[in-house]
Amino acid sequence: MSAPFRIAFLLYPDLTQLDMTGPAQVLSRMPGASLDFVWKRIEPVMSDCRLAMLPTATLADSPQYDMICVPGGYGCTALMTDGQVLDWLVAQAPGARLVTSVCTGSLILAAAGLLRGRKAGCHWAWGAHLAKFGATFLPERVVFDGPFITAGGVTSGIDFAFRVIEALHGRDVADTIRLTLEYDPETGGGGTPASARPDILAQVEQTLAGRMGERVRAIDDAARLAGG
Repeated sequence: MSAPFRIAFLLYPDLTQLDMTGPAQVLSRMPGASLDFVWKRIEPVMSDCRLAMLPTATLADSPQYDMICVPGGYGCTALMTDGQVLDWLVAQAPGARLVTSVCTGSLILAAAGLLRGRKAGCHWAWGAHLAKFGATFLPERVVFDGPFITAGGVTSGIDFAFRVIEALHGRDVADTIRLTLEYDPETGGGGTPASARPDILAQVEQTLAGRMGERVRAIDDAARLAGG
């Protein structure tokens, strides 16, 4: 029997749960996959929609993983200057086969210095901040750059997980899991700035600007600490 393919999802307060639960559900069906959910302590971690997540391992006692995945969420900015989290990512990255993120999770990888000189995905409203850490934002659903795979916003994490499975096990395995989960999204558009109605885009940009104010300053602080 081959060794399990060990995947770690980083948990943290105020993460967007679908950034994590979407790809986790898909990747849990991948042959040989073994998932851990990692945080500083084994106690419930509250997501942004008040769905609590229970870690299965801590940063201090986790083994070397084959794949690291960092989800996004408004809580990401607190982690961008969290030495314990950044040190764990830096320590795990060289031994991991894949280092990945969903949504604003790429900003955490960038703050750890792991995306300097690389192309990366992120939520469309946050992606421009990657340049502060020496990374290039690509407004794509899933971005591959060597062992780094970074997805766009929230729901793109599901597509990202299927792309990972296809890369590791081939299209047939990915399509088998896709059918099992009945993943067949409608394509009506409107989910990106390019396809949304201009009035809706303006409304969402205004809403996000209000939510992002203090967090943008936190990103700037993290960039200064990282030497970006």
